[in-house]
Amino acid sequence: MNHANPDLAHATDVPHAVSRRGWFRQAGALVLVLGAGDLVHGATLVAVRVWPAADYTRVTLESDTALEARHFVTAGPARLVIDIDGLELSPQLRELVAKIGTNDPHIAGVRLGQSQPRQVRMVFDLKQASTPQVFTLSPIAPYRYRLVFDLYPAQAPDPLLALVKEREASPTPLPVQPPPATTTAEASARAASDVDDALGEFIGRVDRPVRPPLPMPPAPPAVALKPEPVNPAGSVSAPTAPTAPPPPPRVATAPASAEGAPAVPPGRGGINRLVIVAIDPGHGGEDPGAIGPTGLREKDVVLQIAKQLQERINARPGMRAMLTRDADFFVPLHERVNKARRVQADLFLSIHADAFITPEARGASVFALSDSGATSTAARWMAKRENASDAIGGINVTSKDTHVLRALLDMSTTAQIKDSLRVGREVLGNIGQVGKLHKGQVEQAGFAVLKAPDIPSILVETAFISNPQEEAKLRDEDYQAQLVKAVYTGIVRYFSRNPPLARERLL
Repeated sequence: MNHANPDLAHATDVPHAVSRRGWFRQAGALVLVLGAGDLVHGATLVAVRVWPAADYTRVTLESDTALEARHFVTAGPARLVIDIDGLELSPQLRELVAKIGTNDPHIAGVRLGQSQPRQVRMVFDLKQASTPQVFTLSPIAPYRYRLVFDLYPAQAPDPLLALVKEREASPTPLPVQPPPATTTAEASARAASDVDDALGEFIGRVDRPVRPPLPMPPAPPAVALKPEPVNPAGSVSAPTAPTAPPPPPRVATAPASAEGAPAVPPGRGGINRLVIVAIDPGHGGEDPGAIGPTGLREKDVVLQIAKQLQERINARPGMRAMLTRDADFFVPLHERVNKARRVQADLFLSIHADAFITPEARGASVFALSDSGATSTAARWMAKRENASDAIGGINVTSKDTHVLRALLDMSTTAQIKDSLRVGREVLGNIGQVGKLHKGQVEQAGFAVLKAPDIPSILVETAFISNPQEEAKLRDEDYQAQLVKAVYTGIVRYFSRNPPLARERLL
């Protein structure tokens, strides 16, 4: 007998008495015990989610292990093709087909196929030319591994033109009747708020060819040209000839009315123009924000409040509001600020609902940016929590635009912070008339969403959604209306005392 290597049998744990056929039978039984999933290390899908919006549509595949994908785009017809490794067709993956709605602005439909073992091909039929971003996200509570497809339109929507279309669809303000004027000064201030809407003038210029001015006929030598009179509102009518300049306008400053919302006077230097407020409902999409004891989600309630505030601002002559998101989808923090800058907003207001580790915490707060550290431990904790929104909501950190915008937003100025504190005090004072305040002064911390270098920016924490009583208040429509009125009044008071500067809008 040849026992040149007697330890080989023991190393394989196969006794001499067991035949080769018997050993394979035992191995087959082991395969049955382990199951196919243990031998083929494929990923298991945890969830499939779709977030359609006009800005972009997001598709998320959440799995127990990381997925790898490759993609390419075809132009005729417009399609996005994605190959995913380590994945098998499953009933959960097939749910994606039903989750693509007919009202999706970007995706017409999706087809799935097993291109080869452990590789799935997904073909998205697109409604328009798209600039897709495909990226992965590491686990962060409450999510595991995520593979994300963001389908952006090749031609990004212009938020300023969106304001134009909104204006055209609703040319007249909503019927909000102010109380009757009780003083001459108040009546004059009311008239000042009815000056020509600068956006209306902008609408008239959109899509119209620029025509050279007609030559003016020579004025008769015997007639002296007179400027048009100043109307009671303080605005000046156009002169009859360029050689007769109008007199300087009178700027009316209104006292606080019973509503607490004085009319917004013309801008500094007597220039009448539109005041634009960018309203930012926090969180959205993959990022639910804080969740109350009975399941109320922060992202839902702040969107409701933001829409009501937008409606109230739009009802006021000379003011318009823009939402950074108008539906349930995620907007990265830097993009929220970028949207406000693209419409040249005069104010950025981010709306949130607090949460804390104990349910006893309560009260509303207003925050401004700080360039030298937080004013309290709670403010620092709150900023850290809100700044984590990008990690939860999910952003493509490899995008070049992301790095450029983040660098720009690190240029916040002292003047911006000073103006932010002014408007913050106005808003906080009015919110304090509706409910309890968490702190009696505007706090400061390094909130990423407040870093617009040229726009006064505040963050309003409407209440502690983690507090059962305050969660119930946030659900209540009457309380929401009172809160909206308080924030609106604070905004209008701020602009009545600090008229915006004149500017030229870039078309």
